[in-house]
Amino acid sequence: MEKNNNHYFYVLECADQSFYAGYTNNVDRRVAVHNTGKGAKYTRARGPVECIYVEEFDTKQEAMRAEYAFKQLTRTQKMKYIGRDES
Repeated sequence: MEKNNNHYFYVLECADQSFYAGYTNNVDRRVAVHNTGKGAKYTRARGPVECIYVEEFDTKQEAMRAEYAFKQLTRTQKMKYIGRDES
């Protein structure tokens, strides 16, 4: 069995245009789980979701740090971070 050494920070856009940020080692599988209503409590009531941003890291810790830092930003800062600056 091949070991997956990829770690990802990802951002989803929910049906209500809110953002959900998370960590995974398989983005496609994780988005599918969110869309079945089993991913996270936050996304259950806000589906369907679409993955709008992915960043790859060498370690789980780096990806989780990026997730935490993103969650501390304002919506305007988050838009800028993911390249959807509206200004």
